[in-house]
Amino acid sequence: MKETNLNFDNYKAGSFYDELFDESGQAHLHSKPLIDQINALSHKDLRRRQKAAELALHQLGITFSVYGDKKGTEKIFPFDVIPRVIPASEWQNIENGLKQRIKALNLFVDDIYHDKKILKDKVIPQDLILSSKCYLKECEGLNPPRKIWIHITGTDLVRDVDGAFYVLEDNLRCPSGVSYVLENRAIQKRTFPQAFATMNVRRVADYPDHLYDTLKYLAPDHIEKPKIVILTPGIYNSAYFEHAYLAQQMGITLAQGSDLVVVNDELMLRTTKGFEKVDVVYRRIDDDFLDPSVFRKDSMLGVKGLMNAYRKGNLALANAPGNGIADDKAVYAYVPEIIKYYLGEEPILPNVHTYICEDKNQRDYVLDNLEKLVVKAVNQSGGYGMLIGPKSTHSERESFAEKIKANPRDYIAQPTLSLSRCPTIIGDDIEGRHVDVRPYILYGKSIFVLPGGLTRVALVKDSLVVNSSQGGGSKDTWVLGSEGNS
Repeated sequence: MKETNLNFDNYKAGSFYDELFDESGQAHLHSKPLIDQINALSHKDLRRRQKAAELALHQLGITFSVYGDKKGTEKIFPFDVIPRVIPASEWQNIENGLKQRIKALNLFVDDIYHDKKILKDKVIPQDLILSSKCYLKECEGLNPPRKIWIHITGTDLVRDVDGAFYVLEDNLRCPSGVSYVLENRAIQKRTFPQAFATMNVRRVADYPDHLYDTLKYLAPDHIEKPKIVILTPGIYNSAYFEHAYLAQQMGITLAQGSDLVVVNDELMLRTTKGFEKVDVVYRRIDDDFLDPSVFRKDSMLGVKGLMNAYRKGNLALANAPGNGIADDKAVYAYVPEIIKYYLGEEPILPNVHTYICEDKNQRDYVLDNLEKLVVKAVNQSGGYGMLIGPKSTHSERESFAEKIKANPRDYIAQPTLSLSRCPTIIGDDIEGRHVDVRPYILYGKSIFVLPGGLTRVALVKDSLVVNSSQGGGSKDTWVLGSEGNS
């Protein structure tokens, strides 16, 4: 085995923006205490801390599932102990931008299912909305409690070579990953305690409290202690660990559709003592499976009559059904206009420039430049249904061209970004790997943004795909501030 020091002596930031070092190879001022502590460790000690973190995650059973993987569905989510660090000034701008974005998108969803003013004013093409698979006619006229449609959001951000953050996409339906944030932090605090204390990292451990308060706020005022349940598809779902974890952290019931029944337009939980009325459901199943009497008739995951109970105001759902219209990747291209329309403000966080393939001129450009662009199917996630032009083969580009021509509404394209990198332990070296970050936003009585979120890292060299299902891992995200440690 080669002799090496597992530190930053030979680390090269490269031509990408680096989260811990500047272009000259010097540590950013805000990350210097962390770099100094890591450089003071022996190769053996840093290796031991990495192994200890991996063992802890394994013992906790922090897993995700990869559907169709012949090697088995349950995977331990890879974790790298070198955190990503974001200074307070940068985070404040991100937080302001996310609050602005969610507020505008909530107004947009409410408008779309009621007056459709934004379509009548031709800010967004009507056909783009009404042709979306995410637009649910069954949700027209719905009035969610407190007029909030989007309660829990996971917005994906990337930093380009210019050092600026861009919104890559909004995840407004059933965003996952926050359990990894909380467990990563618990482990990270034990890994570099000195740097953690010195750098005054903002807390994330109170997220379950904020989530519970958000869900409780949706219940009628006269109900002092509302019955709240998490509706899960069950143990074979990719995020089941998270469903169980959040239920345990909040002290609420984890239920499957078979545990629930609608009686006289009220949702009831089956218990050993009989039926118990449910006031709020944090649902972790897709719209299509919520209610077989309204959506997919073959659904075994939802509850018959659920939507009628919801429509009559006897139940709150988080997130509200139908809000997927706001995270359709084609609608994403119009979010800057949505912000201007509803709030009269310029967007704080910019979008990545997006080409909508349904538009002929934009489609022609995409087809002529596939080798330069990232093409995405508008209703897929997890890194699926995507072409990364510079990494693609001629046959892959030809295949995608045919798909785009056959169903242009289903595809958008974006420039290939030079995603920022963060030092990552790879074998016996520390190498740069591309990262994004998913902050979590809660919309209840007020809008709360979890300081940090899930930093996902593409562990495969030169890969731009950070999704866990595509070989990605995660890092703790340290947002610096004056609020104290957790």
